[in-house]
Amino acid sequence: TILGETHEEEDEILPRKDYESLDYDRCINDPYLEVLESMDNKKAQRYEAVKWVMVFAIGVCTGLVGLFVDFFVRLFTQLKFRVVQSSVEECTEKGCLALSLLELLGFNLTFVFLASLLVLIQPVAAGSGIPEIKCYLNGVKVPGVVRLRTVVCKALGVLFSVAGGLFVGKEGPMIHSGAVVGAGLPQFQSISLRKIQFNFPYFRSDRDKRDFVSAGAAAGVAAAFGAPIGGTLFSLEEGSSFWNQGLTWKVLFCSMAATFTLNFFRSGIQFGSWGSFQLPGLLNFGEFKCSESDKKCHLWTAVDLGFFILMGIVGGLLGATFNCLNKRLAKYRMRNVHPKPKLVRVLESLLVSLTTTVVVFIASMVLGECRQMSSTSQSGNDTLSLQGMSEDVNSSIKTFFCPNETYNDMATLFFNPQESAILQLFHQDGTFSPVTLSLFFLLYFLLSCWTYGISVPSGLFVPSLLCGAAFGRLVANLLKSYIGLDHIYSGTFALIGAAAFLGGVVRMTISLTVILIESTNEITYGLPIMITLMVAKWTGDFFNKGIYDIHVNLRGVPLLEWETEVEMDKLRASDIMEPNLTYVYPHTRIQSLVSILRTTVHHAFPVVTENRGNEREFMKGNQLISNNIKFKKSSILTRAGEQRKRSQSMKSYPSSELRNMCDEHIATEEPPEKEDLLQQMLERRYTPYPNLYPDQSPSEEWTMEERFRPLTFHGLILRSQLVTLLIRGICYSESQSSASQPRLSHAEMSEDYPRYPDIHDLDLTLLNPRMIVDVTPYMNPSPFAVSPNTHVSQVFNLFRTMGLRHLPVVNAVGEIVGIITRHNLTHEFLQARLRQHYQTI
Repeated sequence: TILGETHEEEDEILPRKDYESLDYDRCINDPYLEVLESMDNKKAQRYEAVKWVMVFAIGVCTGLVGLFVDFFVRLFTQLKFRVVQSSVEECTEKGCLALSLLELLGFNLTFVFLASLLVLIQPVAAGSGIPEIKCYLNGVKVPGVVRLRTVVCKALGVLFSVAGGLFVGKEGPMIHSGAVVGAGLPQFQSISLRKIQFNFPYFRSDRDKRDFVSAGAAAGVAAAFGAPIGGTLFSLEEGSSFWNQGLTWKVLFCSMAATFTLNFFRSGIQFGSWGSFQLPGLLNFGEFKCSESDKKCHLWTAVDLGFFILMGIVGGLLGATFNCLNKRLAKYRMRNVHPKPKLVRVLESLLVSLTTTVVVFIASMVLGECRQMSSTSQSGNDTLSLQGMSEDVNSSIKTFFCPNETYNDMATLFFNPQESAILQLFHQDGTFSPVTLSLFFLLYFLLSCWTYGISVPSGLFVPSLLCGAAFGRLVANLLKSYIGLDHIYSGTFALIGAAAFLGGVVRMTISLTVILIESTNEITYGLPIMITLMVAKWTGDFFNKGIYDIHVNLRGVPLLEWETEVEMDKLRASDIMEPNLTYVYPHTRIQSLVSILRTTVHHAFPVVTENRGNEREFMKGNQLISNNIKFKKSSILTRAGEQRKRSQSMKSYPSSELRNMCDEHIATEEPPEKEDLLQQMLERRYTPYPNLYPDQSPSEEWTMEERFRPLTFHGLILRSQLVTLLIRGICYSESQSSASQPRLSHAEMSEDYPRYPDIHDLDLTLLNPRMIVDVTPYMNPSPFAVSPNTHVSQVFNLFRTMGLRHLPVVNAVGEIVGIITRHNLTHEFLQARLRQHYQTI
């Protein structure tokens, strides 16, 4: 739907037409840009102060959303486990374990069913939301991704998903929720609450909205992990494509506000000590500390780095396997589940919940080992030392089907909230046998891979951390038992295993390193975590992309990478641009604008004038053509002579796009009054310059200059601006001067932001098709442009760093020869053009 060539879909299940680019290049001429005219120093300072207030409010609201989700997840989970555990204790003696299983199924299926229903209300609420937010911050507008309905369904859905026993986390959806808060709060309006309107004139542009979304996403990470610096780096590394230095401080401030808001309320509610700030995030890793009685123990040593590198390699391989399996599942769902009635998606979610519940129950009953609890440390790995352990870790031990003074190690991992299971793997010493850890890892790996992608809100961070922690704890047990490395601290290896597996799945480096360091509150873990994540990423990248990039590609989103490959510099802007242009003239009839807008899906149009040797003849008796030619001469007076000579020596042929716009040419005389002019708008019969084309058609042997007439480029005008002008009746008659056309201020042009009216909703009977619209006051007269000979790497860097949406290709004499959009800069498109380049050599 973006200006330029309409590319064929790479896969029948990947429709690209649902995605639009954000209007970062929206601009109006300075004389009518009310905001810039009136922006003195005091107003600029007020604007900046309001922005600081907004980022603080976003952080506070994101923290409150996290508090809401965490409170009800704990409430529902504790209620479920309390009922099931008491039922299991009774049925162990009476022999009615099937009844306990049915009770557990009743809880889980009910919660998952509610989560699926919420996704049916707002489909974009499914999944973690990180791929969608990544696309939004990259410059692609995903429909409904930052709506109020989305955050409501996301927050309610994720607490039901987690309480329903699915192997999902609430940390990923927190990032999406924070982004929605950032997008909606500064607007003070919502489609869902249309009756509530505030006259708030600030932040009426996609650029400001994108900055607030970046702050909200960072606040979501900060609230989830208690890591404000990691949240800021996450927004920079995984989110925003376009970053400025002033935004960094605001994002960090927003992340701090979210962290301390959540910390303040959670500490007060859980410990009754308001203002103590003891719980910084939804997921806390606890304190890593060797037992004072164990003199040989060290958190990590230089020798352990070798094992960490090997764990990073294995984590990368496991992550690549996870991504490969999940990609195949996602493709299967797109082809066989999503096209079917929505009820099928609900049934799939219930099937996953049913399978997960049965596997967890049976595995805990059959595969779990009853291990002896002891208050004193004993030799071997069969005992559990309770000295020095936190109360939370002790309280999460489950005696599932085990006699007194023993506990079930498998049930301790399965029948606990995921955060408690992670703490068990990080801080319990000698509680889990290698067989239990191996079976737990295998089951959790397969079930979490199957779960991610079903129609419920679901995060991937915590399941990956728990799966990787089991892997790391298994490595520590093996090294202690079979190699005799007594100095190993099992919690460190569990943490490194979690980092290796999570890094192999999501392929994050800098931000994930800082998030894990802030979550552990142990700076000495910085080096091993960083090395492990780097190795895991390099290993995984050898096989496939990260899980979020895979899902972005499956959706067909034209996401721009950070940079292009070196070999792409063999291409020039002329090799990748779209030469078939749909353009408008500075002065255009309403019938032409309606025809163009209703028969194309482009979101911006170049404003051009033609170069002809017989301009004086066309100026006689035609006010429309005269106005356009006068505008051209006034704006490019210094180049007029050179362009006139060039146009006289060239053949003049229409572009294929405009030839389609006039399937049958109208006569030079005025159309009969009886003819339905409104119908002609829809039949694409009108063009701004009727009957200026010869009968001859272009030939394939002609060069680019022979195929397309020289068009002097004057600026860009957006579709939304043209529709706004038509709806408000901004035009003048042929007998009047263009100065008589009414002028709209910047506030009036942006009044309908962020959802502008559609051309198909326009009542054509209210328009006079013969009226003329002067678009020059509202176009962007100085957009970024490149030469046809510019290297692709330069084009890419300019497009990405400046946050562009359209990049005109203009030759040395000011004539537009093509245009570049993000579709022309995607990796797949550049690869295809590079192959064509090699074939022509």
